[in-house]
Amino acid sequence: MKDIKISDHKITSKIKLSDLPSKLDLGADKDTTEDALRKVRRQLGKLQDTMYAHGKYSVLVCLQGMDTSGKDSLIREVFKDFNARGVEVMSFKVPTELELKHDYLWRHYLALPARGKFGVHNRTHYENVLVTRVHPGYILGENIPTVTAIDDVNDSFWDARFDQINNFEKHLTENGTLIFKFFMNLSKEEQKFRLLRRLDKKEKNWKFSAGDLKERKLWDKYMDCYEDAINRTSKENTPWYNIPADDKPTARLIVAQILYDTLKQYTDIKEPELDDKTKANLHLYKEQLNNE
Repeated sequence: MKDIKISDHKITSKIKLSDLPSKLDLGADKDTTEDALRKVRRQLGKLQDTMYAHGKYSVLVCLQGMDTSGKDSLIREVFKDFNARGVEVMSFKVPTELELKHDYLWRHYLALPARGKFGVHNRTHYENVLVTRVHPGYILGENIPTVTAIDDVNDSFWDARFDQINNFEKHLTENGTLIFKFFMNLSKEEQKFRLLRRLDKKEKNWKFSAGDLKERKLWDKYMDCYEDAINRTSKENTPWYNIPADDKPTARLIVAQILYDTLKQYTDIKEPELDDKTKANLHLYKEQLNNE
């Protein structure tokens, strides 16, 4: 099996989405790939336990991609060996009435992971420069004082929103949050196959929505918005990673490996040591328990 290198997926310069692969051949069959995932996710689970005890960093995992790109199943498979207390998963849907009474980042602030924990966001604050950019009419529902008509949702509006997102992430990283942004790069052909499978298999019918077909017709517009968003917000401390998503087992392994290989570089993440007094009296505590 080919080694997975962070540098092959990390976006460090301006890109064209059409140049990024949606499929990657690791030179391994499905069973071998899944075995490799089981190994790295166990390592991740152990590392998360240490991070929980250390209690100084939080990890925000952002998953963005078109419908059927495999975000849900990736969350299930990659974080399967985590202690439940150490990971929180959020899925952001259409904003509620309450959420629309606040600024667009409010609900994302509320969902941020505490120190020592992983927060996995299935769709993220980037929905606010993706879906809303494809459908600018949605912005009117936010009741922003300076936006009274579609014409107000112009280039200057998006420039400001991208600045706000970059500042939001900068603030988080400066205060101990490690951010991973994964673009689940699915080809249009593979999406068609997966949508048809949802229609063909009765047990998958519930996943299908007619709205998926409406959004599919806007594929090129979505790709333009993704490309612009990635180019504007892939920064040194908050880079985007391109994850070839046409093959689900491969995508899961790549995400898990990037997480583990990056986090293990933080050599300051260690379990806290006992204070000298407690350490010196360990034998006494054992005696107390044994003599009960």
